[in-house]
Amino acid sequence: MENSQTWSGRFKNLFINNRFVLFLLILLLIGLNVLVFYKISFVFRPITVLLKTVLLPVLLTGAIYYLLNPLVDWLERKGVKRVYTIAALYLLIIGLLTIIIVSVIPLLQEQIIRLIDNFPRYSYEVQLQFESLIGSDFFHQFQTTIGFDPSTIGDTFSKQATTILNGAWSSIGGFLGTIKDVILAIATVPFILFYLLKDGKKLPQYILRFVPIRLRESTHTVMTEMNGQISHYIRGQIIVSFCIGILMYIGFLIIGLDYSLILALIASCTSIVPYLGPAIAITPALIIASVTSPFMLLKLIVVWTVVQLIEGKFISPQIMGKTLRVHPITIIFVILTAGNLFGFFGILLAVPGYAVLKVVVTHLFDWFERRSHLYDPIEQNEPNEDNADTMENPAL
Repeated sequence: MENSQTWSGRFKNLFINNRFVLFLLILLLIGLNVLVFYKISFVFRPITVLLKTVLLPVLLTGAIYYLLNPLVDWLERKGVKRVYTIAALYLLIIGLLTIIIVSVIPLLQEQIIRLIDNFPRYSYEVQLQFESLIGSDFFHQFQTTIGFDPSTIGDTFSKQATTILNGAWSSIGGFLGTIKDVILAIATVPFILFYLLKDGKKLPQYILRFVPIRLRESTHTVMTEMNGQISHYIRGQIIVSFCIGILMYIGFLIIGLDYSLILALIASCTSIVPYLGPAIAITPALIIASVTSPFMLLKLIVVWTVVQLIEGKFISPQIMGKTLRVHPITIIFVILTAGNLFGFFGILLAVPGYAVLKVVVTHLFDWFERRSHLYDPIEQNEPNEDNADTMENPAL
């Protein structure tokens, strides 16, 4: 009987009361669950299809909601009903879209057609400039070594475009399906946005009804921080990108750069990606400016430098602030990893997704720290001088 109790006590001390062993057991159970779910992934196919269907409209609606909701809240505090504000915003958006379709789209279409027509000439001129800078013999030797000929870029681009179009026509069903999904997503955005702007404040309370009562306060705190991180990032990034696009378009017009509208639009869209976006945006502008003239390239560098200084010193600090508190190196690695894992949508959602994950992990770690007591300060009862003297001289 005593031996069985002794073995039971040893088992408890080794496995049950050992936090490290319990941690390993928990990791083992998580790994087994992941393996089981991977083997029966076909069961979750309906959920995957549902997520793919609602992902695009939810993303579009969420971005517009975080952009417009502060204005709706502000007017509501001034006494204007939310329904009236939403209706006025819809009329304003319809007017702006009409102006863009009538005035901007034809100019943008004309510049895109000219850029595609002149692309082979640009590639040939870039080759000539490389030859003049590096030296013709060295350049031809380099081409022979790596098996690359810049003069064929235009032909390669045309062939690739033709191949892509032929592939699209051959899989016309999938192409039409994608177009249908995009059209349906855009068509459903106004309806989802209306109800989200109207009753969005009720959504957190509705979600909290499914959470146990003891966890509702902490869950509400986590949801509030997540909402703050997402709203601040999306709203700030859209405004900053719009300002960069406007500044770049004005600068391109001042220096007389060709295709100013499309280049400014590219700069505005790519600026949504932090740190890496500006490097991507400047590339087509550099090619066109270098082909035009060396003086145009110098003017482009000046415009780009001025815009980046304005954005870095005035626009971003006022709009974005430092609420994310994420190191730039971390952001770059997160964007690259998310891009490799999830493609284009991963690049767009990398930073807000990381911000949300950081909030969740931080609160989980705080909960683990409180429950485990592994991070409690160690109490050291170091003897002072009087106690040391007393220990050395017991007679005292």
